[in-house]
Amino acid sequence: MDMLNDPALTAFRDEVRAFLTAHLPDHIREAATRATSVFIDPAVSLPWQHILHERGWAAPDWPAEYGGPGWSEIQRYIFAAECAHAGAPNLAPMGLKMVAPVIMHYGSAEQRAHYLPRILSGADYWCQGFSEPGAGSDLAALQLRAVPDGPDYILNGSKIWTTHAHFANRMFALVRTSNDGKPQAGISFLLLDMGLPGITVEPIRTLAGDHEFNQVFFDDVRVPQANRLGGENEGWSVAKHLLTFERGGKYAPGLIGRLGRLRARGNLDPMLRAQLDREAVTLTALQALELKAMRGVGGGAALYASALKILGTETAQRIDTMACEIAGHAGWADADGQTPAELAVAVPRYLNDRAATIYAGSNEIQRDLIARAMLG
Repeated sequence: MDMLNDPALTAFRDEVRAFLTAHLPDHIREAATRATSVFIDPAVSLPWQHILHERGWAAPDWPAEYGGPGWSEIQRYIFAAECAHAGAPNLAPMGLKMVAPVIMHYGSAEQRAHYLPRILSGADYWCQGFSEPGAGSDLAALQLRAVPDGPDYILNGSKIWTTHAHFANRMFALVRTSNDGKPQAGISFLLLDMGLPGITVEPIRTLAGDHEFNQVFFDDVRVPQANRLGGENEGWSVAKHLLTFERGGKYAPGLIGRLGRLRARGNLDPMLRAQLDREAVTLTALQALELKAMRGVGGGAALYASALKILGTETAQRIDTMACEIAGHAGWADADGQTPAELAVAVPRYLNDRAATIYAGSNEIQRDLIARAMLG
C-alpha cells in the first residue's frame, strides 16, 4: 500500500482531483449516483466519455500509440479511485476495456485503424455476443452458426443476456464455424454491425424492472469474413484473452466509495455498523490484492483475474444487502424528507447485482479454475 504514497503519485492524484472538480458536471454526477448497475445509460456515460476524450483520458488502460494516456498501472488505479470518489459514471466497458485490447492484440492494421479511434471517441457503442440460451457458463456449447458464403458468413441463431444491445451499433460475437473436434476448436470471433438486415433485438426485463439485457436473433445475417478477428476456428483463444480484461477489473475503488457513503450515515444500528466496519477491512485487503496483481507479484494474471472477480462481486453483494437494511432502518427519507441516492437505489441495485456472480464467468467456475491451477 506504500506505493500509493509516492510524491509523484500524490501530484498526479491532485491533478486528477482538480480536473474532476472542474469538469465533472453536477447533472452527470447525480445521474451516476442513482444508477442501479455498473452499466450506465449511454445518455449519461457518453457525454462524460466525450469530456474525458478531450483531455486524452477516456481510455486509461490504452497505450499512448493507440490514443491512451500511457499511464502506469498505479496511475490507472489512482484515476479509477478518484473517479469513484467524485461520483463519476462508469464508461461502457464493452468497447474501451473489452474488445479494444483484443483488437490491439489480434486485429490487422486495417482493423486497428478503423475501430480503435471510433471506440475512443464513442462513435461506436459495443455489446458482447457470447452467451446463448443453451450456452452460459458452458460457453463452448454455443451454437450461433456462421456458414461461409463467398466473402461473407451467414449467421443464424441467437444470443441472450446481451447487455445494452438496444443501444449498441456494434457487437463482438463468438460464432460456430465448425463442429469438428473439441467444441472450443470450432469457434470464431466476429465484429459486426448491429444495423445489418436480419438482426432483431428483443428486451429482457430484470428483477429490478430495468431494461438492461436483451436477446438478439440472427436470421440469415451476412457478415463479411474480413470482420473476423484472428483466424477461423481460433476464436476461443481470442475470447480467453478478452475475458481476462472482463474479469480482472478494479473493484475496490468503487466499493470503497459506496461503503464510505453508507458508513457516513448517523444513527446506524450497532450491528449494522459492525458489519460495515468488517467490510471496510475486507476492502482494504481487496485493494492490497489488486495492487499486488498490478505489480505482477506471484505471476498468474488469469488466476488473479478469477480471484478478484470472486472477491469483488461477492463483497458488492454484501454491501448491497447492508444498504437495503440501512434503507429499511432509515425509513428511506432523511429528516428533511429527502431520500439519499445511495438508499433510493438500494433495492434495485441489490436485485441487479445478483447477476454479478454469474456474468463474466460464474464464481463457481472461477473457483474451479483456481482449484485446477493451484491444487491440481
